[in-house]
Amino acid sequence: MALATWKQCTTSSLIRRSSQTLAVIGKTAYIYGGELRPREPVDAAIYCCTICQADQSSQDSQVTTIAATGAPQPRVGSWSTSLNGKLYLFSGRGGAAMAPIEERGTLWSFDPQIRSWAAITPRDTEAPFPSGRSYHALTNDGDDTIYLHAGCPEKGRLGDVWSFRLSQRQWQQHAAAPDPPRGGTSIAFARGKLWRMNGFDGIKEQGGAVDVFDPADDRWTSIPFAADGKEGPIPRSVCCLLALKIRGRDSLLTMFGESDPSNLGHQGAGKMLGDIWAFDIESQHWQEIRTQDSEIPSPRGWFAADVVVAGRVLMQGGLSPSNDRLDDLWLLELD
Repeated sequence: MALATWKQCTTSSLIRRSSQTLAVIGKTAYIYGGELRPREPVDAAIYCCTICQADQSSQDSQVTTIAATGAPQPRVGSWSTSLNGKLYLFSGRGGAAMAPIEERGTLWSFDPQIRSWAAITPRDTEAPFPSGRSYHALTNDGDDTIYLHAGCPEKGRLGDVWSFRLSQRQWQQHAAAPDPPRGGTSIAFARGKLWRMNGFDGIKEQGGAVDVFDPADDRWTSIPFAADGKEGPIPRSVCCLLALKIRGRDSLLTMFGESDPSNLGHQGAGKMLGDIWAFDIESQHWQEIRTQDSEIPSPRGWFAADVVVAGRVLMQGGLSPSNDRLDDLWLLELD
């Protein structure tokens, strides 16, 4: 059984929120968007924090605000991915009606070197593009391509898959993922493939399968597992799926999330989880990651997370079981 250690990097009222984005670039975490009150975007500022080390105190990781130019409108329920030193995000909800932000396929890019945002629009304005949405998933191939999947449009949920090649500024639609369509799902890119799991279909949380998309032949396959909390993680949504190496092996990490939605919908908190699971890609075997720390993060969903390096993961904020927005930043170090 693999072990892990939690360390709290910092707490700050500046980053108290849920449904936000978090991207790690170098030794710094960048936080954007989210809500403090249901369906009210907090602001359009970028907050940054130096990632803590095991031998540092939380006082060494202070949150600061970046005065960035050209910021997109405030939004909730977006997702971000970092590639080649920049942060990228797509859509979300905002405005007076808290509707999906429709920007005709525009990606937003933040460059921390020049502290500036840029709107990346498709080169061909007549070509198909993904519609605006919230609680979708975003990842990248580590080279030139960003992948977008699922989410919540104005009504219903989506199961579509799109890729955007930055060098060509062009969207391409791929084969839809296995049903049901969902929001609050998670994707990660590893070994040349897209991996998907979890989410909420409007009735229940999804689980029991890792779905795999191969861009080379535009085809999905599925790896079923017992989602019983013993052989594999139970169904959940609004969590994360991260690709990383654990003990030198290609792995996927999923953790925390919501397992039973509130009857108040987005206005309330459901049953929140605090477990961590790792999927070995080669053996296709799950194992639960145990921690022995006296101080650990509280269960939560609607948080943000990203890989730092190797076997280290950063998690920030989210919604607690008591329906409070959280203001913390945690580092998970895997054995």
